Amino acid sequence: MEMSPYRHVITEKTRSRKTRRAWKLKLNVTWQSIKKAVSCNIKKRLRLHLHLSCARSTTNQIHRQSAVKPHQDAKSKKKACHPNTTLAHLLRAPYTAMDFVDRGDHMTPTLSPRQNISAMWQEIHGSSNWENLLDPLHPFLRREILKYGEFVEATYDAFDFDPLSEYCGSCRYNRHKIFETLGLTKHGYKVKKYIYALSHVDVPEWLKRSHTMWSKDSNWMGYVAVSRKEESQRIGRRDIMVAWRGTVSPSEWFKDLTTSLEHIDNANVKVQEGFLSVYKSKDELTRYNKLSASEQVMQEVVRMVNFYKGKGEKVSLTVTGHSLGGALALLNAYEAATVIPDLFVSVISFGAPRVGNIAFKEKLNKLGVKTLRVVVKQDIVPKLPGLLNKMLNNFHGLTGKLNWVYRHVGTQLKLDAFISPYLKHESDLSGSHNLELYLHLIDGFESKKSKYRWNARRDLALVNKTSDMLIEDLKIPEFWYQFPYKGLILNKYGRWVKPGRLPEDIPSPLSIETPPKHGHPF
Repeated sequence: MEMSPYRHVITEKTRSRKTRRAWKLKLNVTWQSIKKAVSCNIKKRLRLHLHLSCARSTTNQIHRQSAVKPHQDAKSKKKACHPNTTLAHLLRAPYTAMDFVDRGDHMTPTLSPRQNISAMWQEIHGSSNWENLLDPLHPFLRREILKYGEFVEATYDAFDFDPLSEYCGSCRYNRHKIFETLGLTKHGYKVKKYIYALSHVDVPEWLKRSHTMWSKDSNWMGYVAVSRKEESQRIGRRDIMVAWRGTVSPSEWFKDLTTSLEHIDNANVKVQEGFLSVYKSKDELTRYNKLSASEQVMQEVVRMVNFYKGKGEKVSLTVTGHSLGGALALLNAYEAATVIPDLFVSVISFGAPRVGNIAFKEKLNKLGVKTLRVVVKQDIVPKLPGLLNKMLNNFHGLTGKLNWVYRHVGTQLKLDAFISPYLKHESDLSGSHNLELYLHLIDGFESKKSKYRWNARRDLALVNKTSDMLIEDLKIPEFWYQFPYKGLILNKYGRWVKPGRLPEDIPSPLSIETPPKHGHPF
């Protein structure tokens, strides 16, 4: 039967209405998805700005609740909104490039409030081997680790790396100005002595080729500091702190860590030969290393321990270092615990390599030295020396007592660079070993099963200070920590010149003293 024209028209209108209805439904669904995505973004931004504008003073319980609950909320919100791929990419990190534009009205300090830890300082420093403090990471412990990490970072920030400088290899500032110049007076410590080591055992080729005038033999390796009265009251004792600098470049490890183990104080205890050389080398013909780094640091530690104990104060020794500095910190702690048996000694190291054999590990445990090793999964240096050690350790029953097998010491806090939404997820030997990256991950670490801590405070820009590890979306320049005009200044005659150092900033020779007779173990 032939369809009437009237019926044909009705059918077309009906189809048109169905089509409009379908498109309306599609647009409505799309609009609802966009609204949800934008709503998620706005709420996240509001929560972030609320965090940036409000400095919280909280207890341990509040810290943990505030760290966990937002993660749960974030998961539920993520299920509720379904942004497209581009939007998801933009929303993967709470911070964006605009957060690094100074608008002067929403920034807060980069440190959490300073709590009084006097009642639990020994637990924080490993009296119970950090049981129940690492997973989840206790906020008091996190802040203390960051404090010591910044003390180690100062050994890099103040080191004169410039091969064209007549002071290359020295510290740029004298001990009275270093903390003030680097913004570390907030921690409440004062520097008491600088430590020097012989250059030929710990400098790269570019430093050997530089026209060093301040010393052709030595370079600055770290310093000894002590807590001031107010900080001592907060942390529950007078804390003597030694910070050790690491090597200049991780690539040097492949050459430096091929040497063998060497005996220390008996037939069984052995440590890596190169580390011991840095710590113990001295030469009467040199200007700055008539005393070894070991003798320099132990003279000052023994003097301060006797002084503060003589005043009836509780005293501790905390030795910290990064890379090679972590190895030197263990040697330093070993010697201090042997020389001063009743001293509470702890080590906090960052990216440190293995140092000695099983006998060295057992002796440190017997001496009561508490060691917390912070390592990043992607960093190769903690796997050295001896790349076969991990395989050998799997056969501990057969190799456990072999004196030539390297062993790590202490308790490990392992971090994964991939938990941070701000870091590039690509292999970078130098970047993964960078100390600022370590501090960034510590600040964001909550537990092994948690994502990066939403309320982490440490400044993200610091990661790129001497690396290129931040994602490009943040638009933070790589390797930005450098002196304006590469250190040149315009003098009053209109000439660009290298500035001279003030007399107090020029390294002065160590006084020639007879080492105290306190029975060094080496």
